[in-house]
Amino acid sequence: MPPLMQQIRFDGAGGPEVITLEEAPVPQPGPEQILLRVAYAGVNRPDCLQRAGAYPPPPGAPLIPGLEVAGTVAALGEGVTGWSIGDALTALVSGGGYAQYCLVDAPLAMPVPRGLSLIEAAALPENALTVYDNLITRGRLSSGESALIHGGSSGIGSIAIQLAKAMGARVFTTARGPEKGAFCRALGADHVMDYAAEDFVAQVLSATRNNGVDVILDMVGGDYIPRNMRCLALEGRLVQIAFLKGSVVEVDFRHLMMKRQTFTGSTLRPRTLAQKAAIVDAVLAHLWPLVEAGALRPKIDRVYPLSEARAAHERMEQSAHCGKLMLEMA
Repeated sequence: MPPLMQQIRFDGAGGPEVITLEEAPVPQPGPEQILLRVAYAGVNRPDCLQRAGAYPPPPGAPLIPGLEVAGTVAALGEGVTGWSIGDALTALVSGGGYAQYCLVDAPLAMPVPRGLSLIEAAALPENALTVYDNLITRGRLSSGESALIHGGSSGIGSIAIQLAKAMGARVFTTARGPEKGAFCRALGADHVMDYAAEDFVAQVLSATRNNGVDVILDMVGGDYIPRNMRCLALEGRLVQIAFLKGSVVEVDFRHLMMKRQTFTGSTLRPRTLAQKAAIVDAVLAHLWPLVEAGALRPKIDRVYPLSEARAAHERMEQSAHCGKLMLEMA
């Protein structure tokens, strides 16, 4: 009988109540794959969307949730070089992270940055790749510019604030309430706006003498889209990475024309292995040194045992967290 492990599965589409802990055979690595003994896995908003039936895994991806992991190498598939049994690594995965063992495509495996623990390393891949690809590659943020990061207290937002500051940008962010506002300021945000009590458009325009900001990273969508366009500068770039308030909205596109704005966006999970590997290479070259220098650090909100994944999802959906929610494997 093959060895067994514990993993999380979703018993249909629905709320956190469909989260189930089960036993399953330990997967075996195929060519160019690494079997990772998982120490920690990150919890991300796409996991909740998948659970609700709104974000199905791409073809060929595991049905088990979990997009980022860290742990030690347990076995190597044919053709894998550069790694040995027992090595510590962190990785982006297309699924399967909520388990004691997980298969990793070798091109997406990354060394744990010097000075980071395994739990900190597990908190990086999904957010680091998403932020770098959208804020820097697509948003083209450069030194001396300004950026508005929505949801600054989230895992994505906390990395984006730090990266934007490390790039030499003036950083605006939205967050709800004094606790989350203080969290964002501690990360280096120059202007923090309580979206529940303040009009972020008016605040941005006032602080920039009506010029607006150069780049906006937005995961909210809905009525934020036309508001974002109003507070984008000439040649400003709006980068969309999610739609928590919906993707269907009526927009007056005159701002885009008159200010020569760019509206773009992307998803990460459905991309090809080669496309993801290219982002990994860029992150290792440009973002990992910032982590090792202490300019960027993942912020951990709470750590739950794998058996309490339901509580982690509940906290995520309540937006009660500041930073990352993590799962610890037994």
